[in-house]
Amino acid sequence: MNIYDTANRLAQELKQSEEYVNYKMAKESLSLNLDLKKKIEEFEAARYDAQVTVMQTGKNDEEKTKKMQELYMKLYEDSDAVKFFEAETKFNIVLADVNKIIGDAVMDVLK
Repeated sequence: MNIYDTANRLAQELKQSEEYVNYKMAKESLSLNLDLKKKIEEFEAARYDAQVTVMQTGKNDEEKTKKMQELYMKLYEDSDAVKFFEAETKFNIVLADVNKIIGDAVMDVLK
């Protein structure tokens, strides 16, 4: 069995999964709603900024965290944003699970 063939089959199966299809449709739907897309991008930038601060300093910046939470709460009032975040989360869980399975399989040589 060729490992690259297996990886390509896995990639194809991922693209056919319900989680991938739903996430792709949510992203396409988002591209049609430029106002919502801009709001989500603003939230993502605020979240990234808050996370970088935590990684660099080891502590939360209350102002950045509050801004991120406010943006998130506003987005959660929009059902399309909720659908997008749910689809994104479900797909990310699948990717994380697959990565964990692969990582666990080779852990003995990574120690």
